[in-house]
Amino acid sequence: MRIAQVSTLYERVPPVAYGGTERVVSWLTEALVERGHEVTLFASGDSLTRAHLVSVYPRPLREVENTADPQAFHVAMLEQVVQRSGDFDIVHFHTDYMSFPFGRRLQCAHVTTLHWRLDIPGLDALYREFRDVPLVSISDAQRAPLPGLAWQRTVYHGLPRDLHTFRPMPSDYLAFVGRIAPTKRPDLAIEIARRANARLEIAAKIDDGDRVYYEHVVASLMRQTHVRYRGELGGRDKDRFFGDARALLFPIDWPEPFGLVLVEALAAGTPVIAFDRGSVREIIDDGVTGFIVDSVDEAVDAVNRIDELDRARCREAFERRFTAARMADEYVEVYRNLFAPKR
Repeated sequence: MRIAQVSTLYERVPPVAYGGTERVVSWLTEALVERGHEVTLFASGDSLTRAHLVSVYPRPLREVENTADPQAFHVAMLEQVVQRSGDFDIVHFHTDYMSFPFGRRLQCAHVTTLHWRLDIPGLDALYREFRDVPLVSISDAQRAPLPGLAWQRTVYHGLPRDLHTFRPMPSDYLAFVGRIAPTKRPDLAIEIARRANARLEIAAKIDDGDRVYYEHVVASLMRQTHVRYRGELGGRDKDRFFGDARALLFPIDWPEPFGLVLVEALAAGTPVIAFDRGSVREIIDDGVTGFIVDSVDEAVDAVNRIDELDRARCREAFERRFTAARMADEYVEVYRNLFAPKR
C-alpha cells in the first residue's frame, strides 16, 4: 500500500530524547517499510527514516516554539498532505483534531490516531461536528468520554523488539521517567521512595511551561539524599536505566491515554508500580507485571513486595502484546478496511 504518515513537528522523528508521539510514529513507519509498503513520512527535516521524508521545516519546533507560531507550520504541512493525497492509498494523521478539516479534502482514505485525552471541556462539540472522521484510540480508556465517534479500533503502542535489553538482575534503585510536570507527580515518586527507604533515580525533561512547578515544588525535593536526577536519557543510557531499575514508579494524577514508559519498562523486564488512572489497567497485569495502587501507602507497600514479581514475565508480556510488529499489523488491517470502499 501507499501510506502517508503525518507526524507532529514538535520533535524529530524519532526524538533525540523525550517525545512520545513522534517516537511511536517512527516505530510504526519503520515497521511498515519493513513489510514492503511504500511509506511517505511528513515530519521535521532532520528526521531519520527509511521512508520518503517530506518536510515543511528543517528542525523540530521545540527549538523555536517560544519565538514562532508552531501551528502555522502544522497548517502548512497539512495543506501539503492535501495537495499530494492523490499519491497515496491512505493518509494516517497523528496530529489530533487539527487534521479534521483537511481530511475532508483528501483524494484518498484517511484515519487519525488520537494521542491525547478526550475529557477536556469543549472537545465534545468539536468531535460531534467531525463524528464521521475515522479514528483509532490508543486505549479503551481514552475513548470512554466520547464513545459515539467513528472509532475503527484500539491499537496499543508497540516498541521494536530489540529496543530494550532484558535484564533479569536489577540494581537497587527505583526509576521515574517522563516529564517533570504536575500531572506526572514526581513529588509523589520522591515521597514513595523516601518512605520505602529506597533510592530514586529520575530521568525526565523539564519543559518551559513546567519550569515554575519544578522550581517551586520539585527542585528542593530533588536535593534529598535518596534522589538522583539524570536529566533526559536516550539510546543505551535509557536502555540501561530501565533495565537496572528494581521498579518503575508511575504515580500519575491524570487519565493518561497510554503510558509508553510502562511498556518500555516491561521490555526491560522491569515491573511497574502505578496509580490506577487512565490506561494503566490495560497495560499492567496487577500482581504479575506490576502493582496497581490507589495511594502513597499502597505504593510503599508495593515497593516492599516488588521482588515477588518475575521479571521474565514482564518481558514476556511485552513480546506478546506491545511490539512494533504487532502494532503495524493491526494498523494495516485498519488501513485495508478503510481503503477497500474507496478502491
